[in-house]
Amino acid sequence: MSLPSSFMASPMIMFSAVGAAALGARQLIKYWQAFKAAPRVRRFYPGGFETTMTRREAALILGVRESAVVEKIKEAHRRVMVANHPDAGGSHYLASKINEAKEILMGRKKGASDSAF
Repeated sequence: MSLPSSFMASPMIMFSAVGAAALGARQLIKYWQAFKAAPRVRRFYPGGFETTMTRREAALILGVRESAVVEKIKEAHRRVMVANHPDAGGSHYLASKINEAKEILMGRKKGASDSAF
């Protein structure tokens, strides 16, 4: 007794579909692991400066939390100032904003803009 050809074709189609799904899943897992291992690109604040600097803006400028301790604020201020100091080719305007951010976060200034710019 001979089996119809459609009876033999359905397991072959099924095994082909399962194999294709397995290969696709394997590729997805590989791409996902590569994505997770890739270094994250740090996003910067897209807007400009506010007219009166807030604690939130000051924290964004220095890259710390609003509730950061004094040592963290000083370390962040030093790191940002080294990169943006006017004597090293940085902007006087940015340097004044960085200093203002440090003063606000350390509680020496209450948000009034005394910037020269």
